[in-house]
Amino acid sequence: LMLAAGVGGGLVQAGASLRLSCAVSGSIRGHDMGWYRQAPGKEREMVARITSFGSGSYADSVKGRFTISRENAKNEVYLQMNNLRPEDTALYTCNLHRAALSSKYDRDYWGKGTQVTVSS
Repeated sequence: LMLAAGVGGGLVQAGASLRLSCAVSGSIRGHDMGWYRQAPGKEREMVARITSFGSGSYADSVKGRFTISRENAKNEVYLQMNNLRPEDTALYTCNLHRAALSSKYDRDYWGKGTQVTVSS
C-alpha cells in the first residue's frame, strides 16, 4: 500500500470550506482510514477517522464542522471541512490503518500532507 499526497489544501478565510482528498495505490476496502493534522510546535492529532464500513469519528474540536468519507471504488478518502477557523491551520495528512489479528502486527500507512491555512 502507498498513500499519495493529500490534495485540496490552501489558504482560505475563516468560515470558508475546503475538501481534502487522498488516494491509495491499493484497495482501501477493509481498512480504517483517517485524517490527522499537525501545526508548528504541536504534536500530530487525529482529526477524523472512518471505519471500513463508513462509521466516522471526530476530534471534539471539529465535530459538526468536518465530515470524513470514503469512496472505495476509487480507493480514496476525503475530508470535507466547513466553517474553518484559524485554529484549524495545520498540515493535514491521510492515514490507512491495517489491522491484524494480533494488534502488535497492526500497520499504519501515511501520505504526504497538504497545508491548510485559515486566516482570521
